[in-house]
Amino acid sequence: MTNAKETIQGLIDTNTVVLFMKGTKDAPQCGFSSRVAGVLNFMGVEFSDVNVLENADIRQGIKDFSDWPTIPQLYVKGEFVGGCDIITEMTLNGELDQMLETQGVPFNKEAAKKIREANA
Repeated sequence: MTNAKETIQGLIDTNTVVLFMKGTKDAPQCGFSSRVAGVLNFMGVEFSDVNVLENADIRQGIKDFSDWPTIPQLYVKGEFVGGCDIITEMTLNGELDQMLETQGVPFNKEAAKKIREANA
């Protein structure tokens, strides 16, 4: 499993924002991955996607790595942020904006506002 752990650490270290997901940001293969990728895409966040369906070691490895049982998993500047429910909540209460801003990750503030208005 060391290989998967090193690979995962490398991906987290070399990408400002990385989403471990089922499928890709352009073709998500589960609803939860689709929701998180959709939020990031809509908000204009540049992120790398890692399709866990392509590698069983990474698929299990990311769960062990973060000690989090579900996919997708979002990392920003090396920090584990959360999965679908957490990202959804953070988007709706403005915490995601604050975190991205604090971390210096560019995003479209108007798009973030639109998501909140649409879900108010």
